Amino acid sequence: MPEPAKKTVSAFVKKPKTQEAVEGSSVVFEAQTEKRDAKVKWQCNSKDIVSGDKYTIAADGNQHSLTIKDVSKEDANTYAVIAASSKVKFELKVETKPAEGSDESSVEPTVQPVTSSTEPEQAEAPPAAAPSQEENSATAQDTLPADEAQPPDTRQDLTGLFTEKPQSGEVTVGENIMFVAKVNAESLLKKPTVKWFKGKWMDLASKSGKHLQLKETYDRSTKVYTFEMQIVDAKANFAGAYRCEVASRDKFDSCNFELTVHEARAPEGLDIRAAFRRTSSDGNEDSGELDFSGLLKKRAAPTSHDPDVDVWNILSHAPASEFEKIAFQHGITDLRGMLKRLKKMKKEEKKSEAFLKKLDPAYQVSKGHKIKLAVEVANADVDVKWLKNGQEMHPTGSKYIFESVGNMRYLTINNCSLADDAAYCCLIGEEKCTTELFVKEPPVNILKSLEDQMVMKGDRVEFVCEVSEEGANVKWEKDGVELTRDESFKYRFKKDGCKHVLIINEASKEDCGHYKVKTSGGDSMAELMVQEKQLEVYQSIADLTVKAKDQAVFKCEVSDETVRGTWYKNGVEVQPDARVNISHIGRIHKLTIDDVKPEDEADYTFVPDGHAFNLSAKLNFLEVKIDYVPRQDPPKIHLDCMGRTADSTIVVVAGNKLRLDVPITGDPAPTVVWIKGEKTSSVKPDDDETEEGTTSSIEGQVITEENGRVHVETTKGHCIFTIEGAERQDEGVYSVIVRNPAGEDTAEINVKVVDVPDPPLAPKILSVGEDSCVVQWDPPQFDGGQPIIGYVVERKKLKSYRWMRLNFDPYTDTTFEAKRMIEGVLYEMRVYAVNSIGMSRHSPASQPFVPVAPTSEPLGLRVEDVSDTSISLKWRRPERIGSAELEGYGVEYCKEGTDEWIPAIEGLTDRTAMIVKGLTTGDKLQFRVRAYNMAGPSAPAILAQPITIREIMQRPKIWLPRNLRQTLIKKVGDTVNVVIPFQGKPRPKVTWSKDGEVLSPQFASTRNSEVDTILFIRKTERKHSGKYDLQVQIENVEAMAAITLQIVDLPGSPLDLTVLDTWGFNVALEWKPPKDNGNCEIAGYNVQKADKKTMEWFTVFDQYRRTHCVVSDLIMGNEYFFRVFAINLVGFSPEPCCTKDSVFIPKTGIVYKPPSYKEHDFSTAPKFTHPLVNRSVIAGYNATLSCSVRGIPKPKVTWYKNKMDISQEAKYRMLSKQGVLTLEIRKPCPFDGGVYMCKAVNDFGEAIAECKLEVRSQVPKVDKKEKKDAKN
Repeated sequence: MPEPAKKTVSAFVKKPKTQEAVEGSSVVFEAQTEKRDAKVKWQCNSKDIVSGDKYTIAADGNQHSLTIKDVSKEDANTYAVIAASSKVKFELKVETKPAEGSDESSVEPTVQPVTSSTEPEQAEAPPAAAPSQEENSATAQDTLPADEAQPPDTRQDLTGLFTEKPQSGEVTVGENIMFVAKVNAESLLKKPTVKWFKGKWMDLASKSGKHLQLKETYDRSTKVYTFEMQIVDAKANFAGAYRCEVASRDKFDSCNFELTVHEARAPEGLDIRAAFRRTSSDGNEDSGELDFSGLLKKRAAPTSHDPDVDVWNILSHAPASEFEKIAFQHGITDLRGMLKRLKKMKKEEKKSEAFLKKLDPAYQVSKGHKIKLAVEVANADVDVKWLKNGQEMHPTGSKYIFESVGNMRYLTINNCSLADDAAYCCLIGEEKCTTELFVKEPPVNILKSLEDQMVMKGDRVEFVCEVSEEGANVKWEKDGVELTRDESFKYRFKKDGCKHVLIINEASKEDCGHYKVKTSGGDSMAELMVQEKQLEVYQSIADLTVKAKDQAVFKCEVSDETVRGTWYKNGVEVQPDARVNISHIGRIHKLTIDDVKPEDEADYTFVPDGHAFNLSAKLNFLEVKIDYVPRQDPPKIHLDCMGRTADSTIVVVAGNKLRLDVPITGDPAPTVVWIKGEKTSSVKPDDDETEEGTTSSIEGQVITEENGRVHVETTKGHCIFTIEGAERQDEGVYSVIVRNPAGEDTAEINVKVVDVPDPPLAPKILSVGEDSCVVQWDPPQFDGGQPIIGYVVERKKLKSYRWMRLNFDPYTDTTFEAKRMIEGVLYEMRVYAVNSIGMSRHSPASQPFVPVAPTSEPLGLRVEDVSDTSISLKWRRPERIGSAELEGYGVEYCKEGTDEWIPAIEGLTDRTAMIVKGLTTGDKLQFRVRAYNMAGPSAPAILAQPITIREIMQRPKIWLPRNLRQTLIKKVGDTVNVVIPFQGKPRPKVTWSKDGEVLSPQFASTRNSEVDTILFIRKTERKHSGKYDLQVQIENVEAMAAITLQIVDLPGSPLDLTVLDTWGFNVALEWKPPKDNGNCEIAGYNVQKADKKTMEWFTVFDQYRRTHCVVSDLIMGNEYFFRVFAINLVGFSPEPCCTKDSVFIPKTGIVYKPPSYKEHDFSTAPKFTHPLVNRSVIAGYNATLSCSVRGIPKPKVTWYKNKMDISQEAKYRMLSKQGVLTLEIRKPCPFDGGVYMCKAVNDFGEAIAECKLEVRSQVPKVDKKEKKDAKN
């Protein structure tokens, strides 16, 4: 067959042509590339050309040119232009006389390029001849249209795993070349593996070294693996076809490319002296004969184009190792296409002698299931071997089970795992059959999804999910980018059975985003929100009033132990000294001032580092004025604080300790009375108290110093009032009364207890959206004594236990819009109230709700029909329903010129069609339809223009169904129910008639509606056959249609069955058609016969069309009866037509000649069907050797030991039963070991079976007592 054309890939749209030039002139070669950014290189005799005085290289977009100035004879060389993997060669012819150049131009371009370009390629790489073929025809191709002159683009598309495939290339001997393949691993669960091949089978991984280097890199940002194969110092035999294969778990991709290696050319012209070489063997340059072969012109080897050679026939009979060689010899470059075609060609398979049924090419089984491989062998007694990946398999517990049932051999693999994914082979002698088992891993499902988390900066985050299979591989992603273990150990991955955990140490703001875990069966996503830590104040500093020489201590407690701070006095930083001490222990910060002086009175402030707030308090210095009174001094309360007024308000936070240290004077020591509420008169105790006696009246109760949470303490010159853990009921006005015989003094102190507010009431969900909701709540009943500065809102999924805070800064309004929720998931909301003291307890959770969005508008709203008082509308379901269930549709209308939409019905309808009734004739109405779900109504679907409510006259028309346009055939007794639709307005008058007469209700029933009519016959009879006419009339306009009804029944019996003639084994019959054909054509006759002895009827002819027949193959000596049934569309006639008399078939004389048989010779030579087996026995125990033999006549059996006859020895007993031979050795000793032979002999031959017997001596038993004695 002719050589197939080679497919080449060219990067050039326009190629340079071979040109002729005159010495001294300039010549320009032009080329046009397919791509604008292609890099182009020009060469002369395989050397790169650089722009200079001689050469000018220009490039403009995809236009490239080479200009050679001042052409001389030395410029007559072979040039080439290279772009990507395409190389085009051309020549420059320099002529002295243009007249002579025209004669040579027709010869040189066809000879010289072949000589220069194909010389190295033909010698080293036959497949690389394609470029020269392209170069030789370059001139011819330029004259063709673009789509014909340009070779087809066979570059491989980027499909499968490759993002960049290695491209074919060309290299000169001694140079380097690199092939690059890139794989995107973003969607891969496992790292891809790449293999490089040369030809079909040669794996280049084992060839790495001096000339071949393989390299692999990975870009974490783009998730792209780059695989490089570099060929160093290329040689001519490196040319050929290469293949790159990439695999990742269950994904696979490959691509082919070629390497062309060109011979290195001498930089200068041909050296004539070097061509004259001497063929000397002694190495002397002057000896030997001259060799002129270097001057001979090398031509391409002639290619045989014998049309009688069938390449595919050669390939189909050649071994696979020769495919590549044969393909190159016959010009086939698409090796993969060649292999596919060979695979499709039908080959005659050699019939197996050992196997009757082989294994299928491949099997597939799910992981954890079992599979049974079965083969059928030709010999039921043969033993088979099972191989796995070339290694013999052995029964191992319940994992692998081998069975042999008759000719069937089974291999059962239980609980298949990925390790069982292999090639299996069943081996019988030298013959084998193979298959491949693919174990399908079930998808890994996510049982427990990830949950959204909100953490503070620096906290540890754990995302936990649970999958359906232990040890399964999962992939973690953040905002679509795969997470890996990096050098900073930011992310850690943990596996615990089915549980997978992603751990983020010290979360930062950059870690915010959506995290996703992917398995082979699904994925789960959760959101992480990281907020800056808000420093909480557990105890603020309080104002102090101290007197001279006392100690003042300011103390505060914050939430973070690591936070440091600075103390300021009237805005100036406090520096510690002998009297001032600053301490920080855990969360507590203290400022201690010893020996307080008047200049210490100031505002003190604590500012935490890194936080934009401060804590302030005032130190009040109490001046004690003492007036000397010799005898009596009236009592005096020295309360000098809060602006140095007697009436003072003290604010205390609930739960904190309140201590009022009130200085008093008086002589004698005054009595102190504390009263809560209004100012009261003097109160005297029942008995006189000592100098230091005090009483305290709290809401009418008198308490002592040791009484309860509220108590007083009196010292010399001071009265101390203390409340341990202030509560809300402790708020009020406290009056202190001091008295002595010289008088009394009174002061009032207003104590205000502030607390966190009460929790708000349960929030209400006002509305929901696709991923949001609007929540509202009422302010708390008690604000804690401080104004509410805002609220904090939290949400959680109904089935989750983790609440997520939606705002960190207090939200001042009582209506909040929560966003970034998942549609279709149940959520709950709760609210905290915040004042200057702190945050309240959370409110009760709201009712569960689902974020849903309204559906899209209904589609295709249209008017089906309009009457004087009604309109019929139809529409389609919305395109987007959402996660909420569609509740129904609302239909509304409004009059033209108004904006009031009136509901057509009360409530909603679940249908997509409606008839709106009760409308006023002549009104012009606009209609709209809205879909409703939990989120409310959708956008309306509105008619394009208003509709006038008025019925339109419509001509009557009958829509006769296609099946009624031909005769309707029914059997007697069947039911006829014919529905014929029609149109017409107003409602037309419908009339049925038969044979010109109107149908009576007793004959047939008719039912009419506005759109169709029904003809109904409950039980048909023959009289119902005929033509029925339908008339639809509106006023004077009418429409007609007709249907034909044929009622058929069983035919009658045939008539006058007679026997015309009888001869030999044949009988001729004849009959007449039946009188009644059942109202349809007779389809044929059924002819039957019956032997008079048995009267069992047998069919001779069925569906026989004629009324006469010949019944053959009758038995002589028997009498027969015959009968005939008529057959039509309904069936057989009820009764047959039978012959009156029987027909006798007479016998003729017959002489029986018994056949002669040749007696078969069953004689066979002896043959052992089961040979002897080597054995190893223990001395003193009987041993048996068994084998089986067959042969006819029965062979004579003799046993030998070490080639000595043992038939007469009493130690041995020989048994033979139905071909099974047994040699019993009584209590053998070590001397009985050796080679035993069984010999079977008959007249047709003999057979021998041998085995080795090893007799081991017994190991003496040692008693336990002896063992103990030996130990002792």
